[in-house]
Amino acid sequence: MRMRPALALVDGEHYPPVVRAAIEQAAAAGPVVAALLLGGVEKLDGVPDYGVPLERVEGDAGEALVEAARRHGAQRVIDLSDEPVLDERTRFRLIAHALAEGLEYAGADFEFTPPPRHAAGVPSLAIVGTAKRIGKTAVSGHAARLLAAHRRVVVVAMGRGGPAEPEVVDGAAARVGVSDLLARSRAGAHAASDYLEDAALAGVATVGARRCGSGLAGTPFLSNVVEAVAAARALGPDLVVLEGSGAALPPVAADRTVLVTSAARPAEGLVTGMGPYRILVSDMLVATMCEPPLASDQDVDELRAAVASVRPDIPVVTTVFRPAPAETVAGEKVAFFTTAPAAVHPALRAALEGEHGADVVAVSGALSDRAALRADLERPGVAAAGTYLTEIKAAAIDVVAEAAEARGARLVFCDNRPQATEGSPDLDAALRGLADEVAAPRA
Repeated sequence: MRMRPALALVDGEHYPPVVRAAIEQAAAAGPVVAALLLGGVEKLDGVPDYGVPLERVEGDAGEALVEAARRHGAQRVIDLSDEPVLDERTRFRLIAHALAEGLEYAGADFEFTPPPRHAAGVPSLAIVGTAKRIGKTAVSGHAARLLAAHRRVVVVAMGRGGPAEPEVVDGAAARVGVSDLLARSRAGAHAASDYLEDAALAGVATVGARRCGSGLAGTPFLSNVVEAVAAARALGPDLVVLEGSGAALPPVAADRTVLVTSAARPAEGLVTGMGPYRILVSDMLVATMCEPPLASDQDVDELRAAVASVRPDIPVVTTVFRPAPAETVAGEKVAFFTTAPAAVHPALRAALEGEHGADVVAVSGALSDRAALRADLERPGVAAAGTYLTEIKAAAIDVVAEAAEARGARLVFCDNRPQATEGSPDLDAALRGLADEVAAPRA
């Protein structure tokens, strides 16, 4: 560990002379400039003397840690506390606060370092997620489309199947269509990568990047995102939208960050482990799938409460998704292919029929399961369809588009548009507000 000033976390369940000895030992790796007393009184009689200035927790322990580190110029945290004052959940909350502040955090048998955040060199908005299949790409595409009305927007999207070298696809200059993605698939490339989805459905310039793995705080093990951002800068954008992948965060410092999660997932996951870190580094949270049968009103309330327990001040926008075909499908017999669970298929069918005039004869939710998807393609309803409507996900191109071409069916891409629920802050206004804070619209 480098010789950097440290803040020691201590408790009153250890005798002060023992704590002082531990602080002296820790000082061999760099000066300990203060101690923060987290709690506990069993071994205390009056004010303990730890040999360094003593701070106490008043209110939230994570906020107290950050304030003490700032006050004393600490650049790292040494954890000398233990049960019962500091259980695993509380410790991870403190680690999250430290990393969000850019502080190293170490204990007897572990060490955390702040995730690398390279300079973007251009106004930037990150849209990141807490997991896979929560609608992050749909929110990212919606933001890019919305903000591109008044700015030159470029999306940098990293994915598990992204290109070995960053690739620019200008969906604003030329429409990305079925034939383009089929050609990629037949050449052995992943033709449903997020940057291609953004280019095709949002109609903006995108740069594709790859990543593999994700640490507890979202750091990819491997990525070429920094190079992809350089390629995006070369396009002269007013704003770069940095799109995360699953729970992985781009290793680039964004000016503002939107965190996307799903109300259909247990709210407890937001506040356990390193979940609080993602909330602490974000400026807004978008909760998707906030409707039955995916999530009840109670689920949404629990999500709001969980977020507020970490950051009471962060805006929370609750949303639902509605399908939006990229071309008209009115009056056509449509087979719809999605990753959405079967529980919401009736609502999706109703939206396609009621809002877009389609005659939906089949719905498949098997885009992410090729064996099940091929079985669905043999269903009578699919055979009766003249139009295949598909999200650009998973096997959409190498299975669905190939089947459509072989059968002479028309293939249309389908977007998922987020819509704020009743009583929620307005999603579009919130996104415009964040963009306005970092990048002025073009005249």
